[in-house]
Amino acid sequence: MSAAETKGTALITGASAGIGAIYADRLARRGYDLILVARNKNRLAALARRLENETGRSVETIAADLNNKADLARIETTLRANPSITLLVNNAGVGATAPLLDSDVEKMDEMIRLNVGALTRLTYAAAPGFVARGGGTIVNIASSVAISPETLNGVYGASKAFVLALSQSLNHELAGKGVRVQTVLPGATATEFWDIAGLPVRNLPSAIVMSAQDTVDAALAGLDQGEIVTIPSLPDKAEWDAFDAARRAMSARLSSAVPARRYNIRHPRLAEA
Repeated sequence: MSAAETKGTALITGASAGIGAIYADRLARRGYDLILVARNKNRLAALARRLENETGRSVETIAADLNNKADLARIETTLRANPSITLLVNNAGVGATAPLLDSDVEKMDEMIRLNVGALTRLTYAAAPGFVARGGGTIVNIASSVAISPETLNGVYGASKAFVLALSQSLNHELAGKGVRVQTVLPGATATEFWDIAGLPVRNLPSAIVMSAQDTVDAALAGLDQGEIVTIPSLPDKAEWDAFDAARRAMSARLSSAVPARRYNIRHPRLAEA
């Protein structure tokens, strides 16, 4: 695709390093102009220069801390006001590896505000415009702990379970309006995430750690294939399909006027049955 052609603009949060920076690289090469959001102004500027030189795409940077209300509001305004934006990658987030009882509740609160609060506000800022324009894509980066909360810190797992649940609900709500919502559930990925979370990646078995490049390439391949949920490490997609089908089947039996019989609660309706 020539520099004159574009697929629109992709806004990527947490874009200065790791998964976010790889998304920036890959999407620029796919023909997207970029708006890159992260806290580290110098890293953003260096990445923008490289991508502009290598791809010819337009790259705007916004230094912002999404746990700062004023900074978050600026990005929300950008999403609402810029009709060229066709793709939002909600990648910014932090993690934790310590057991819940060993964790600082203030740090857990900060994590919830970023992983859950900021992602939700940015999603809500983008979605109405996408619907009004008849198209757009939201990619929410969750984690494999969304379906395996026992693996790491419970608040981290819960925050990513929220991302998955929100994305599934939005996909159900927006699919008929031309808006795609993909959730990506990476496993262990070789990024700075682990150092910040308190467990350097070098301490993990190499057999379970995927490179950020492979993670993003798999996620984009999943998007191309129309996946709603993409798990880069899962060998057989049928496992996820069976898991999701069981959830959907059970959902029809989760609400009833009477308690289940196994609780042995006397109830007039049960006596009549």
